[in-house]
Amino acid sequence: MLGVLAQSKRSKGDGFFFQYKYEKAVAAYEAERDKGGLNNQQQLNLADSYFKTGSFDNASKLYLEILEKDTIMTGNHYNMMLQSLSRLNRSLPLDSLKSKSEDFQVELLENAEFNTSLLENEANIPGVEYTIFNAATNTPQSDFSPSFYEDTSVLFSSGRTEDKKNVYEPAGEGYLNIFKAQITTGSQLQAARIYSGIAPTKYHKATPQYAPSLDAVFYVTSNTKEGELLFDTNGKNTLAIAKQDKKKNQLLFRDISTSFYYPFYEEKTGRLYFAAKFEDSYGGTDLYYVSTNAGMVMSAPVNLGPQVNTPGNEIAPFIFENSLYFSSDVFYGLGGMDIYKSDMEAEGAFSIPVNLGSVINSEKDDFGFIVRNEGDGLLGYFSSNRDGGKGKDDIYGFKVAEKPGLKTIIFKGTISKSNGYANYVDGATIQLKDTNGRTLRSVSSELNGDYRIEIPWQKGVTLAVSKPRFSQYSRSFSETELDSLTQDIWDFNIDAYDDLVEVQEEQKVIKLQKFFFGRGITSLDDTIKAELDKVVAFVKGFPNAQLRIESHTDSRGGSSTNFRLTQKRSDAMKAYLIAQGVPEANILYSMGFGENKILNNCRNGVYCLEMLHRQNQRTLFVVLNDNVLFE
Repeated sequence: MLGVLAQSKRSKGDGFFFQYKYEKAVAAYEAERDKGGLNNQQQLNLADSYFKTGSFDNASKLYLEILEKDTIMTGNHYNMMLQSLSRLNRSLPLDSLKSKSEDFQVELLENAEFNTSLLENEANIPGVEYTIFNAATNTPQSDFSPSFYEDTSVLFSSGRTEDKKNVYEPAGEGYLNIFKAQITTGSQLQAARIYSGIAPTKYHKATPQYAPSLDAVFYVTSNTKEGELLFDTNGKNTLAIAKQDKKKNQLLFRDISTSFYYPFYEEKTGRLYFAAKFEDSYGGTDLYYVSTNAGMVMSAPVNLGPQVNTPGNEIAPFIFENSLYFSSDVFYGLGGMDIYKSDMEAEGAFSIPVNLGSVINSEKDDFGFIVRNEGDGLLGYFSSNRDGGKGKDDIYGFKVAEKPGLKTIIFKGTISKSNGYANYVDGATIQLKDTNGRTLRSVSSELNGDYRIEIPWQKGVTLAVSKPRFSQYSRSFSETELDSLTQDIWDFNIDAYDDLVEVQEEQKVIKLQKFFFGRGITSLDDTIKAELDKVVAFVKGFPNAQLRIESHTDSRGGSSTNFRLTQKRSDAMKAYLIAQGVPEANILYSMGFGENKILNNCRNGVYCLEMLHRQNQRTLFVVLNDNVLFE
């Protein structure tokens, strides 16, 4: 993190630690420990210093010792402990994290399981082809945080030394400044020069973001007073967010005890996103936004929530085509800072952040991601201190045919009853299962019936929808079908059992429109088939239902003839149902009762109106196991 701290008066180790001089802090703390010991906070500072200097073995051992004492470890320290273990190819199982679930948000466990599975199976996931190149403007110093400027340039931060007398000691290079480079026809960056459009300062100016609609640049700068660094009572100097347009320079966020990082202005909503660590942060720095009016702050900061923010540090927000890209050093990444993508859903919700994978991300820090449409594909840049670069942090460019990211499977939509779109079904369970029937993920529909479910790429899945006393829905997709899907919106209808059955003749039957056979007819016409199709749907929705088909006639005609007639009709309906996919095991009986169960006084020899005779001509589909169907 960027920042400057004055010398603390407590101990040498504390002083070096608070000035971000971690190597000197390690030596001082170790000497102080040998002389008289360290208090709990200083032990934690030492563990952090080990971590910051890459001494992961020492860091992990000390974090674990502190953890056993159950002292002052926060979620952010727990994250650094897990990162240390990961760097050593050791790990605590997710079960260990679950045992501390009271200390973490449920979204953290969900995100960890999702991304762990994703990265473990990355080799089997269809991907896009990247062309990645090191920017020609990089130097042996830090060069990072690119931002598109107009159409042909990029602004970026650099620690390259312009004034050798004004050096930022913790980094061993110049105070950060903002440069502008030209984008060549080959997307390379050339001719870097100090950007002159921002008010000068001797101290940090960094992480610029150009907002075209405002013709303004948002950036961070060291807090100063009368041109000199401003410290709080603890000797801490922090970073503020400023806005520079052609008319004036304004400080938008300034707190002498809190630093603000990586501003990003979203043109569509007028929101200003940034990273900071407030009291409601989930760990280190979290991502926030404020509403603005033409870039002027109009609301309190809003935390993006635990789907995005973790016990680690989240920085560098960037929004492209309704997806939020950002970086996080949460423990389940590839190492250091990784770049993630989260889709922005309705009402401020975010999808599970998905790691962009091992081409964009590395074992080192990867951050400051930007991308735009360019010709038939996309052009983007990001920062990394990966091996093989020119300096501490380098800017890398990339070209790609489609949005970056590892491929996942997404289904989203609305669950409702089939008798009306407004009859939403809440609390329905939506599951994605693999080809062996193992449940990969399960979610519930919201009050308005909406759902969203996403899993790492699979070679085939089954989507299943269910709710107690509701019909079931299930559909399987092969890898070929999944690969050719052009949409992720899937609306489904399921129906309440109690809406589909009724009591007739003291038994539960499937609710149908009454239909009639012609006199002496046993064949099925289209009207009858349409009602039988409802029975097919019922059995498909309730596959454990056991049915009895009952066919009845009126009293006209001979009783033996009527019996044979109704039996043939029942058998014909059974044959039709089986032909339409109803398992024969679901139809326990197909019975013809002839005129044995007359419902009124229209018996043999009694004159009745046709409408009364028709009351006795009926077909029932009885649910025999109604009383135990949902046990």
